[in-house]
This record gives sequence, C-alpha cells and structure tokens, in this order.
Amino acid sequence: MKKSVLDFHGIDNTGQMMIGGKGFNLGELSKIHGIRVPEGFCVTTAAFQKALEHNETFHALLDQLTILNAEDRDQISEIGRRIRQTITEVEIPSDIACAVAHALSQFSENQAYAVRSSATAEDLPHASFAGQQDTYLNIIGKEAILQHIRKCWASLFTNRAVIYRMQNGFDHSQVYLSVIVQQMVFPQASGVLFTADPITSNRKLLSIDASFGLGEALVSGLVSADNYKVREGSIVEKTISTKKLAIYGRKEGGTETLQIAPDQQKMQALTDQQILQLARIGRQIEAHFGCPQDIEWCLVDDTFYIVQSRPITTLYPIPEVNDQENHVYISVGHQQMMTDPMKPLGLSFYLLMTPAPMHKAGGRLFVDVTHQLASPNSREMFLNGMGQHDPLIKDALITIVEREGFIKSVQEDTKAASPSSSNLDPLAQFDNDPTIVSNLIKRSQVLIEQLKQNIQTKSGSALFDFIREDIQQLMKFLSDPQGLSVIMAVINASRWINENMNEWLGEKNAADTLSQSVPNNVTSEMGLELMDVADVIRPYPEVIDYLQYVKADNFLDEIHKFDGGQEARDAIYAFLQKYGMRCTGEIDITRTRWSEKPSMLVPMILGNIRNFEPHAGSLQFKHGRQEAMDKEQELINRLKPLPDGEQKAIETKRRIDLIRNFSCYREYPKYTWMKHYFVYKQALLKEAELLVKANVIQKKEDIYYLTFEEFHEAVTTNKLDYEIISKRKNGYRLYEKLNPPRVITSDGEIIAGEYKREDLPENAIAGLAVSSGVIEGRARVILNMEDADLEDGDILVTSFTDPSWTPLFVSIKGLITEVGGLMTHGAVIAREYGLPAVVGVENATKMLRDGQRIRMNGTEGYIEIL
Repeated sequence: MKKSVLDFHGIDNTGQMMIGGKGFNLGELSKIHGIRVPEGFCVTTAAFQKALEHNETFHALLDQLTILNAEDRDQISEIGRRIRQTITEVEIPSDIACAVAHALSQFSENQAYAVRSSATAEDLPHASFAGQQDTYLNIIGKEAILQHIRKCWASLFTNRAVIYRMQNGFDHSQVYLSVIVQQMVFPQASGVLFTADPITSNRKLLSIDASFGLGEALVSGLVSADNYKVREGSIVEKTISTKKLAIYGRKEGGTETLQIAPDQQKMQALTDQQILQLARIGRQIEAHFGCPQDIEWCLVDDTFYIVQSRPITTLYPIPEVNDQENHVYISVGHQQMMTDPMKPLGLSFYLLMTPAPMHKAGGRLFVDVTHQLASPNSREMFLNGMGQHDPLIKDALITIVEREGFIKSVQEDTKAASPSSSNLDPLAQFDNDPTIVSNLIKRSQVLIEQLKQNIQTKSGSALFDFIREDIQQLMKFLSDPQGLSVIMAVINASRWINENMNEWLGEKNAADTLSQSVPNNVTSEMGLELMDVADVIRPYPEVIDYLQYVKADNFLDEIHKFDGGQEARDAIYAFLQKYGMRCTGEIDITRTRWSEKPSMLVPMILGNIRNFEPHAGSLQFKHGRQEAMDKEQELINRLKPLPDGEQKAIETKRRIDLIRNFSCYREYPKYTWMKHYFVYKQALLKEAELLVKANVIQKKEDIYYLTFEEFHEAVTTNKLDYEIISKRKNGYRLYEKLNPPRVITSDGEIIAGEYKREDLPENAIAGLAVSSGVIEGRARVILNMEDADLEDGDILVTSFTDPSWTPLFVSIKGLITEVGGLMTHGAVIAREYGLPAVVGVENATKMLRDGQRIRMNGTEGYIEIL
C-alpha cells in the first residue's frame, strides 16, 4: 500500500515518483550534516490519484483535454478552468485527511505552514516544470491546509502548465502532483544562491541574491535584490540595491507587503560574514548533489535555513579533461558553420577526421587552444588568424590572455617563429597555373570512384576497418600542402588587392567584385544548376501542380505519370547524382541527405520557378562574370597613370588572375569530404538493417546514438545494451535546447567577445563585413532551410549557412548570419553571387524580426532597422 503522507526524514530514492523533484530534494537536504531545513512532510502523488480516481467529471474533462492541441487556447482555458474547479471541490478521502492531521499533530496547533506543489515531471533533463504550479505561504489550521492542498493539485491544470505539457509531449494523465507542507520560517532576509554564476556559467563563482523579508518578493520581481559574488572563499563583487518593499507573514495567516524604512533601504541584506557562511553552505550542498545548484535560503535569528535546492539546468557543460589545469576551448561548430548538436556517431566520425585536441560537451566539439595561447609568438599568429575568421572569438581570447595567471606562459616556440605558408607571397610558391586546380579536382574524383568500388566488397567488421583506412586517405587529400597553398594564395591575393586598391585608389573591398562568377566552383554551380532543374520543369503545369502537394519522399516514383514527369525526374536525379550527399549540418554524418529525402529540394525548385524567368541561372553567371571583368579593366585603367602605375597594374593583374583561377577550389575539399561521408553512411546503414533483423536494435537510425567503436562492437558481437541508446536520445533532446558558446574555459565560464568599433551609426548592429554592397529590403528570419519561403529581393537572416543553403542564395539580395568569417562558406558564395553579406552577428535571429525592413552594409559590416 503506497503511503499518502511521508515525513522528510522518511524519504528515500524509491520515493521520487511519489513526491516529485522538490519533495525528494528536501528529503536529501535534511540528511546533510549541519544543513537546517524547516520541518515538514509530503502529501504524495498516491493521495492525488486516490482523491480523483473515481471522479467521473475529472476523467471526462481530462479526455476532452487530451484531444486538443497547444493552439486551441480558448478550449484549453475553459476545460482547464472546469478541471481546476472540480479538483478544488473534491472530497479528500478520510484516511488521507487523517494522515495529514496526524503529521500536523507533531507540531504546535498555531504553527504556520508553506504549502507548495511538487510535480513528478519537474525539471527533467530536457524539460523544466519549475514555477508552473502554485505555492501558498503562512497557512494556519488543518482545514485551511487541506483546502490549499486541493489548490496545489488544481494548479497542475493552469493554462500555462497544460500548454507546456502539450508542447513537450507529456501526457496530462501521467503527470501527478505531490504537495509539500513545510513549517513557515519568518526571515529577516531571504533569497537565492547559485553555486555557479548564472550570467557567465563560471563554476568557481557563487552568486547570491538577497533581500529583506520573504523570498516571494524577489521571485515575483517585486523588489530588486542585493547581489554578492564569492570566489574561493572571498567576496569579489557586491551590488547593493535600494530595497523599498518586503513581504512579511501576518500573525493571523497570509502575507502582506510593507514599506522598508528609508534608512534601511540601502543596507546590505547580509553582512560579509553571513555572505561567506552562506557560500560555504552552498558548496556543501553542491558537493552532496554532485552538480551546481540553485538554492533558496532564509536567514532567521542569524541561522540559515534551506527551503529548496535544484540543479541549475541552464549551464553549458564543460568539455571534460582529467587534470586540474586551466584550459581554454573554442567551438568547432562556429568554425564549421554548424552550431547544432551532433549525434554520437557524427561526433566520433568527426574525431576520426582530426588530429586536433578535441573535447565533447553538450553534443558539440570544442578544441583546446591553451597551448597556442601560452607562447607569445604562436599566440600572435593564432589571434591574427582568428581575427580574420571570427573577430568575436579573437576578442574573447584576448580577454582571457589579459587576465593575470589564467594561462601559464611558455618559452618562445622557435618553430612557430619561422615564416608559415600564410606569410609567404603566394606567387613565390607556384606559378599561376589553372591546371593545378584541375589536377587536384581530378584526384578527388579518382578517390571517390575508388571508394565506391572498393567498399562494395566490404561488410561486417571488415567494413569498419576499411572505413578507418579510407578516412586516412581522405585526410591526406584534405590536408594536401598544394591544396592548402591554393586556398592561402586566394586569401593572400584578396587581402593584397583590398589593401592596395584602398591605399592607391581609395577603393574598398575591390576583391569582392573580382570574385564574382568564378568558373568551376562546385558550390555556387549547385545553386545555378537547381535553377536549370526549374527550367526543365517550368513548361509542365501538371508536374508543377503535383509538386505543390508533395510530402512523401518517394514522390519521384509517381512523377512520370504526368506530362513532362519523365523529364522532371531525370533532371532531379541528375542533380542528386552530383549533389545528393548534401544537407544542412552536413558535417554530422547522421543528418538526412537530399538523396535520402529529395522532397527537401521541392520548395527550392518551386521557388525558382516562381521567382525567375527561363535561363536565369546562366544569365546571372554571365552578368557576374561581366561585372568582374569590368571591375578588373577599370582598376587597371585607373592604376596606369599613377607613379609606378605600369608595375602596379602588372602586380594587380597577377593577383586578379590568382583569384579567378584558384577561388573555385575553396569549396572542393568539403565537397570531397561529404561525398565520402555519404558512401560510408550507405554502407553502414546496411549493417544497421542486419542489426534490426537480429533484434539488436529497434530501427536502423538507432546506430546514430552509438560511437563508431560501439557500432563496430555491436556488429562484431551482435549484442548491445539498448538502454545506452534510450539514454543518449534523452541527452540529445537536452543538447538541442542548449546554445553553444564560442569560447568556454575549464571553469565553465562563457566569455562573449565584442566588436570594438567606434565608427557605427547610432543603434546599428555590428557584424563582420565579408561581401560588399549596401542594400535595403525585407528581413526573412529562417532557422530551417525547409521552411524557406523567399521572394526575390529578400535578405536572408539565419544562424549559419553551409553549402546546402546555396540554392537559396540565388533568390536573395543579401545575407546575415550569426556565425561565420571571411572565408567560410556563406561569405565565399555571397561574393561569387555578388550579394552583400554581414556575418558573425551575435543573436541576429532574435534581434531582427521576420518581415522587418532593414538596411545592411556589407562593406562596413553593420545592419540598421528601418
């Protein structure tokens, strides 16, 4: 028989589902030596279920609620109101009422209580129910307590709680409520203690909010609190607020809000000694629970009482290392244009591809750059490179470097002092010979063809060994010195052009125009070739009509039935043959590729039919090439009359040829990498199908939640603990809600960089200028490529773009992203298409609203809301 009432001291691990998160944590707190918790008990979920199990009205209303969606606000409101009324009027069974009365009899008759809700689904890793159910203070007498227990039960069905459960997929009938009845304490001060700083996430910095009276004034936002910061036993920061109001308990029950005397309003709510004592209590509680805590406390007659503790669920996890040294990590996702979490198989594949010191955290990868920052020489080169790539990361790293003692300096690295390839003139490394690039591309194609042939004969354990070996071949190609030199040559030539044209002619960012429509760029051609697919389909209204309603991914099997269907099918298949391995977030091998879900291309094809005339792709390319040629001629003509003009013109022409001949290669290594990934993936999914047949996993996508090594082991042994997959699916859902930082330290501190710029117009939003031009237009904030509904002339605003976004670039007139640098995908393609672009705009998708008119300046790097 399940108990309906449990004393705090009688709570053990088995009781969590009966008393919810708050109740369980109070039981744990009361076991910690030296921690004072006001006495009390929990009315368990068994009491809630028993009180309502035979109530037909309640169950009928619950059934009505179950069939609604979160959008049905009016019906939710009405049914919720009737459920709450039913619960507040329910008769509490006599045995439960007796158990509550018995628990109350342990204390004095006039004792006042706080009556608080504790939901069983509270603060799951991927959902937080905190603050959704009600709390009642200073309740006196058995009848009043029973009535407030009903009120807490009813608060399970407020509009907010109901809609939250619907949005997060919780069944209303499977979430129960326990109620905590706890002795009231009447504090002179109270507040919240975070054992990790909630602003910076620094695990070594405690943060205390404190105000006079009961904590409800602080929680409800009625008053500003003092804030004290404590690091390693010392107060490092104090902010004293003006505290005009406080909430106090009344003798006869309930609470009242009172004015604080003017001479006390600016007093510290806690003395320095009390601040340090509370910090020690916080660290003791954190050690007991094993993770950073959000703790509610009260100060009564110089004694601290703890009334609640819960894990802080908003902190970004720290990359794991097994030493006590200080480390600095930068986000790989911000460099690879993919800040979403990756599934375990995706993470382990990426780790097979890199020799860099990488660490996992929050489903993302971070690279440890402590070593580069330790030597003054390598630091300067590293920071300069990072400034080109992501100025916000550079600024954050400078903040850390300037701190005393965080990074231990090491001796000059003599190897680092020698000139690197990036410092040499690209023309000194090889002739400006276009066949260099065509030979590199041929090598890539040979590698892909060999892989496709060789992998066909591999299965089981041999397949995994083969993939490991092939990755080594792929890595050799990706890090080929000649290929890297080609990319560096373009970067250096563009920088040379921009610096010298600005100095000699006052012309800013001239290289942007010169980069338009370079031949053989495998990514920019992809966008233009999808316009060609639209041209094939355009003459056939039946096919267009069919595509408007396509949902299933086998739509190509049916398309031939319509007039023009065979032509459409052939064109789409030819496109997929070349580009079908692409998708958003493509560096995660587990992501669904276009070949696996071709319906992802349909909105883009229809958009091209709607927004463009026939042959727009080739016309756009020719127009860009003409602009680049005109700009080249104009620069040469303007240089010749200058002092040393002939020589300047020759040098400039050589750089322009470098840009035109070699720019196309910038996108090829990633294309090659993704081609390999898709071949590996198709082979591995065949192994997954065999595991499904052997009942080792439930569906083939389950393998995405295993590492490469674990998958190999499962294939070899035909065994697997399925609990691993369930746990990791839950973990992944949690990671999806996290926002990865650009820079994080081993203390868990997130350091945000800033653009240090004085030259911006008032209220302008700063970013990194990567493609010239000033335009005005409608902002289209798009987070998922599949949701893109663009009209010609829109400005695309998104978190990041990778090559799969290129087909959208043909429809827009400007690009704004939260992530990116001068040579990242979006910037390179924007320059080729002649689109103004500003990247690295922190929180762009939140600051700019969909449909707003904006002006963006891709030459200077800022955005204005009009």
